[in-house]
Amino acid sequence: MRYNWELPDWPDFTYSLTGLESVLEAFLLETGEITGILKSLPEHVKQESIIETMLSEAIKTSQIEGEFLSRQDVMSSIRNNIGLSATPEPVHDRKSQGMGQLMVDIRGTYQQALTTNKLWQWHQMVMIDSVRIRAGQWRTGNEPMQILSGSIGKEKIHFQAPPSAQVEAEMDLFVTWFNQTAPQGNKPIKVAPVRAAIVHLYFESIHPFEDGNGRIGRALAEKALSQTAERPLLISLSKTIEADKQRYYAALEKAQKSNEISEWIRYFADVILNAQIESRQLINFTLQKTRFFDRHGSQMNPRQTKVIDKMMQAGKDGFEGGMSAKKYMSITKTSKATATRDLQQLLELGILSTEGGGRSVHYKLLL
Repeated sequence: MRYNWELPDWPDFTYSLTGLESVLEAFLLETGEITGILKSLPEHVKQESIIETMLSEAIKTSQIEGEFLSRQDVMSSIRNNIGLSATPEPVHDRKSQGMGQLMVDIRGTYQQALTTNKLWQWHQMVMIDSVRIRAGQWRTGNEPMQILSGSIGKEKIHFQAPPSAQVEAEMDLFVTWFNQTAPQGNKPIKVAPVRAAIVHLYFESIHPFEDGNGRIGRALAEKALSQTAERPLLISLSKTIEADKQRYYAALEKAQKSNEISEWIRYFADVILNAQIESRQLINFTLQKTRFFDRHGSQMNPRQTKVIDKMMQAGKDGFEGGMSAKKYMSITKTSKATATRDLQQLLELGILSTEGGGRSVHYKLLL
């Protein structure tokens, strides 16, 4: 089998956008609506929406790779790097620190041309806590870079990247191509989802680092989207990808066998559109949270406020399994009697509703 980088037309990707018109139109409408909503929001709500989106991307892009970060640590890292806290908030997990830093840098530097040094800086952020990986440099060695699945001795090879000796030359070409296809480049690709789709596929096919390629590849797709749209987009591609990882890996594997990539672009454009819809829903949820605390904040005691805030941290999809008296006791370190009384008060205030009954009763948040 020959992979895309082994073919004579690499990396001259070809594609047709026929049949993609409705998706591209819907993407433009969504980005326009989100921009309009953000402009109308109070500054603190706008800032919270941006932070929540970066937080979601940081957690999900790591989760795709099997790493589960501390939500609080990532949030603190983002806030520290934005400069929102007069005194830096403590960040106990270095991986969370690095991912928060990456999210802020992607958004803050989207207009800048891509450089090798920038990619190395991002890799150092992603690999901040790694002792096994040489962070901030291209992979080396003679072992083939392969994407595998299956048990030892029964591995299936899904893709094999160019040899390490070719990586520097391949990445020089990639960086040049990235900057040429930007809005101010001499070969601009003017449709943001199309450019982002090619960027991600192109980078993942070179696979230039020993580890962290997926996270850097998704960061590049976000940079390409914002750069081509000529404004920082509020988007979390990784949340949409993580929701159906198998489809993502199957689409990527298929695309890496040819340089005619129409099908890949259709897939990735769908991902981008769904991610924008998700972002709009997240903004609406953030606004609902703000209005909720404006309306009910003074009615709740500190224990209740802590629990409701914990439930809201789960996002618009809700607190997994709902709230229970047992969970309430664990979060607030209080007795069963106090937990039951607090939950009953929240029911009477119309803040919570119940589902189930008896010992299996649990509580859902009403916004």
